[in-house]
Amino acid sequence: MNILVTAGNTQTPIDRVRCITNIFSGRTGTRIARTACERGHGVTLLTSQPEIVNEVQNSPAPGASGSWQVVTYRTFDDLEARMSELIPRIRFDAIVHAAAVSDYRLAGIFSQTAEGMKDASAGKVKSSHPELWLRLLPTPKLIDKVRKDWGFRGTLVKFKLEVGVSEDELLAIAERSRIQSGADLMAANTLDGMHEWAYVGAGAGGYLKIQRDRLAEHLLDQIDRKH
Repeated sequence: MNILVTAGNTQTPIDRVRCITNIFSGRTGTRIARTACERGHGVTLLTSQPEIVNEVQNSPAPGASGSWQVVTYRTFDDLEARMSELIPRIRFDAIVHAAAVSDYRLAGIFSQTAEGMKDASAGKVKSSHPELWLRLLPTPKLIDKVRKDWGFRGTLVKFKLEVGVSEDELLAIAERSRIQSGADLMAANTLDGMHEWAYVGAGAGGYLKIQRDRLAEHLLDQIDRKH
């Protein structure tokens, strides 16, 4: 089986030396990719954190059984470009979209002056501004493009994380999100529980709560069954 796994996080550049990002490291996606390689699958890992590959424990080195390719990205635009190039060109049997993708992109940097808002964009925004305003606009959902724009017909796995919701609320949100993206499987968790468990499944009553250290194996079991 040929599998694409996205991992890591996207950066939203403010200038050439600063960016906005999130707390996620890419370890979950990397573990899934390495476990898939151990099972003999061909794996393309699309990650912003290639150094994590050698840090993930309790899994074999890439290339131990299956084939292995690491493709890197940094920004949202990088990730979108890589996915739009790889997915239509390579016949993937499954895509696991575990990357933590920016929900917003920068649309301007402004400083308040006596004359009103002034564009403060620069290669390195000066630290002398008493106050800065960042204008952010929503990014498109890359997971929604996988089938609609890039024509993928294989098994699609989506990840969803929520904050401040109950487990019942999480499952309801996750299922609506899965359907919207046309994903076959959803892996969902909360920020508070993300190091301990995740729900994996599809459909009402079809989710199973999995311990975090079993997530990669369980998810790949589900993908293997579909093939």
